[in-house]
This record gives sequence, C-alpha cells and structure tokens, in this order.
Amino acid sequence: MYRVAILTISDRGARSEREDRSGPALAEAIAGLPGAEVVARAVVPDERAEIEAALRRWVAEGLDLILTTGGTGFSPRDVTPEATRAVIDREAPGLAEAMRAASLRVTPHAMLSRAVAGMASCTLIVNLPGSPKAACENLHTILPALPHGLDKLRGDPAECATP
Repeated sequence: MYRVAILTISDRGARSEREDRSGPALAEAIAGLPGAEVVARAVVPDERAEIEAALRRWVAEGLDLILTTGGTGFSPRDVTPEATRAVIDREAPGLAEAMRAASLRVTPHAMLSRAVAGMASCTLIVNLPGSPKAACENLHTILPALPHGLDKLRGDPAECATP
C-alpha cells in the first residue's frame, strides 16, 4: 500500500475564500495508482515556511508520496518549487520533464511551469499545477511510472532516514 498526502497551496483556499477543487480532484485521480490511499490532506497559504513545514511533517511520518498542487508558476507568491527543493535530498527531474512535455501538447503555457519532483528520505514529493484539470493531467502522465519508482524508493526500510 502507498500512503499518499495532498497539499494544496493557495492563499485564498487557506483563508476559506475559495473552495479547494484541486485537492479533491487529485484524491480521486490517485485511484489510478493501485494500492494508493490518501491518508492526509491540507491547504496552506503561499508561504514558503508553511509549505516546508507541511512537507517535513509528512516526510517524518514516513508517507510514500506527497502531491502538491499550486504555486508552481511565475507569480511572486509562487514558492512551492523553492519550498520543495529545501526539503528534498535528491531531485527526480524526469517526472517534471515528462509532465511538462505532455502538457505542452495541450497548452504552450506548460513551459511556464517551474514544478519539481524529488525524494526526501523515502518519500517522493511531486509538484503539480493548481488547476484541477492540469493537476490531474500531470498526475496521469506520471502514474504509470510511480509504482516502480515508489517501490525502488522504499528499498530497505533501514535506509529511510528522516531528514
């Protein structure tokens, strides 16, 4: 079983001024990953410290996969990639490259994505766009590779040191 968390990054969502639609859409879409169970969800503002804290908490809990949605564009408040890089030990650039390549077939705006993916201990963290449609499209792009990647990442549990 893969334990999954979904972190929505949205100032308005965190203030309850806007309904989180991306988080629930991703929770539904993750059903495409056999054995996956969403065990945690949260909404935080576009604040690097709060994003990092949520990611670090879930890594410490030993979750297998953390999906973030939002904060990956060019807006000055979009700091999700920076927060993610502060938490991960190693990047997994192929995942982000695959998502951008697939999205470019849909919209030229895909080249504006700054999303990253990487590993913190034995947890994979993947940044996804903020729109429900784009987030799910990106997730579907990488779903076929996730079981193998997550299994390899698990490796020997003794090797999974919490940062």
